[in-house]
Parts: sequence; C-alpha cells; structure tokens
Amino acid sequence: MTEGKIFNRWLVVVGAILVQLCLGAIYIWSVFRKPLQQAIEEGGLGLTASQATLPFSIVLIFFATSTIIGGRWQDKVGPRIVATTGGVILGIGMLIAAFLHTFFWLVVGYGIILGIGIGFTYVCPISTGVKWFPDKRGLIVGLSVAGFGAGAFIVAPIAQQLIDSVGIFKTFAILGIVFSCIIVLSSQLLRNPPEGWTPKGWTPPEKTLVTGQEFGPMKMLSSPQFYLIWIIYFFGCTTGLIVIGHTSPIGQKLACLTPKVAAYAVSILAIFNALGRIFWGKISDTLGRLKTIFLMLLLCGIAILLYNTIGKFPAYYWLGVCIVGLCFGGYLSVFPAIIADFYGTKNIGINYGLVLMAYGVAGLFGPWFAAKMLEATGSYSIAFIVAGVLCLLGAVISLAIKPPKSIQVPSENKV
Repeated sequence: MTEGKIFNRWLVVVGAILVQLCLGAIYIWSVFRKPLQQAIEEGGLGLTASQATLPFSIVLIFFATSTIIGGRWQDKVGPRIVATTGGVILGIGMLIAAFLHTFFWLVVGYGIILGIGIGFTYVCPISTGVKWFPDKRGLIVGLSVAGFGAGAFIVAPIAQQLIDSVGIFKTFAILGIVFSCIIVLSSQLLRNPPEGWTPKGWTPPEKTLVTGQEFGPMKMLSSPQFYLIWIIYFFGCTTGLIVIGHTSPIGQKLACLTPKVAAYAVSILAIFNALGRIFWGKISDTLGRLKTIFLMLLLCGIAILLYNTIGKFPAYYWLGVCIVGLCFGGYLSVFPAIIADFYGTKNIGINYGLVLMAYGVAGLFGPWFAAKMLEATGSYSIAFIVAGVLCLLGAVISLAIKPPKSIQVPSENKV
C-alpha cells in the first residue's frame, strides 16, 4: 500500500515534537533545586542538597523503566491511547508535587508518577515515526526526540519566571496542567500507518542493515548484539549525563565563571542536545548507524578527556559543552533507529524500552559518580577520565557489532 490521502505523515512529526518538548522539561530540575532548599517559611521544603537531587535521579530511572511497559502496550493498541494516558499521569504527578508539600510526596509525585507518565509517552512518537518514515528513519527519529532536548531550553526561563512570581509549588501546578493538556492534544496526531503501507515512490534498498525480520523482545534478548548495544549506550549516556548534571558547577570550579555566566552553558547544552538529535540522525541515514555511533563515541570520549585542560584553557569549557551536548543528543536518535534496523518496527516500543534502560542506569550512576569523585578528591578529573575511557571503549566495541541473524527461540511470545 503506497502513500495516498490516508493521513499526512508530517502531522505525526508535529505531534511528536510538541509531545517531546513537554517531556524534555525534566532536564530543568536544576531550576527547582535551590527553591526547594529554602526554608519552609520562605516557600521551600528546607531540603539538603542531596535530598533536592533525589527526585531527578528517581524520575530518570522510572522514566526508563516504564518505557518497557508503555512500549509493550503501544505495540498492541497503538500510540494515541498510551501517549494520552501518559500525559494524564504526568499531570497527576506534577499536581501531587504541587499540593502535597512534603519531601515524600515530592519524590512520589515528581520522581515516580511523573517518571511513569514520561516513560509511557516518550516511546510513542519514536515508534510511530519509524513506521511512517522508513525512507528517512534517522532524520525523523532525530526530529521526534529533538523536542526532548530543546524542552529544557524553552521551559527553563519560563519556569524561573513562574517561581519568582508565584512560588515553586504553584509553578509545579501550572506546568503540570499545561504539559498534560499539550501532550493529550498532540497525542491525537500519533497513529500507525495502515498495514503494508510504504511512502509513494520509495522502494526498500536491497542492501541495508535491516534484517528483514521482526524480533519480539525474547528473540531480541537472545541476540548478543542487544547486549553490546546496551553497553555502549550506557557508556555514552553516562558521559552525557555527567556533563548535564554538573554543567554549571564544572564551569564555576574549573573555568572560574560566575553562577550567572555558567548558567548560560545549560541553555547552550540544551541547544546542542537538540541539534545533535537531528544532525546525527541525518548523518546515520547516509553514513550508516554503526559508523555514526563509532564517530559519536570517539568524539565524545576525546571531548570529555579534554575537560581536564579547562583549568589552563578556560575557553575549552564552552567548546566541550557543545561537543558533548551534540553527541549526547545523537545517542537519543541513532540508537532507536538501529534497534528498528536490527529488530524491526512491529515491537519497537518494548524493544527500545529495554535498550533505554541503559539511559536510566546511566542517569543514576553518572551524576552520582561525578559527585562522589568530587567529594573524595576535590576534583572532577577522575570522573572525566573514566567517562572518556568508557566512550572510547564503546567506540571500539561498536566496530564488532554486526546485524543479527535469524534466531529461533521456542519460548518467544507472539507479539
């Protein structure tokens, strides 16, 4: 079946970007940290620095974990129902954080419930995009997740103005309601193409990474390629999330910047994070996924190792932020595309959800490890070296990855 007047597939891209802009706002947590550390009398919760960091760590792991459930569900019922449900759950989480003013309910609302809502919703635009655009898979995944990277850039100043005007808890409520409404409405643009549909005038290339098979989750887990992809995804995300979680402190400590100037680096990182998703996604369509992954990990590894020169060359701080942000954004677009290439699109929701667990584990490990090294040694140097070595090791591993062959798994679920 070729493209006709069934549905304008570019409307799927519009819906995907709008949804991801709201989801990407989780990266603005640093805006909330200081207000939450203020005394209760001043409108905060009187949290310690470590307590104020916990909801962000928890939201990342619940986001990654719930993509498995949401992915499996949307593989069966389609993206609209799952994304709409996720949008409602997200709003509920924000409202719990807004109206139940305790640390416990902040963790439950913002960390757990919001994370579940994001996880349910996040995979839907990606899985829908790869089905509508087999001819532009890398680019479309990049566009679909670019909003996730750009969300922090757009929402952070708005959130800061709201906090200054109405306080931290009313800000949670306003953002929760607005995000939920945008996600629910935009999700109505997400729908799967008809069975057997292909773009008009497009013929699948004879030689491609696509295996020509549809792998269910059990079959995918039986392939060694899955574990290699998971490991190198973890390596790359660990490096990116170390920088995302410590961008401002690194600038202040190593480049001797004021907090206000270092804060600009957060916005710059968000811009390059978004651009990287489009740039590397498009590159992977022409150069190939594995070659692109090799280049991203190699470039990111060298960039983070050079962070140790910032003390002598402060200008490198800004270049390093741009490079790491660009590469981190690329991971979030190229890895979903290679999962679709290797394992098909029928079960892309749950299959990519299992791979995305690498991101969640990296979110727990990376920022925590960097903070511990700073506390133990007074320097980020060890964290930079470890992160750089992991990326370079990941680049080497990527050279050994080949498309999976047919695997017979008797216990494979019929999905």
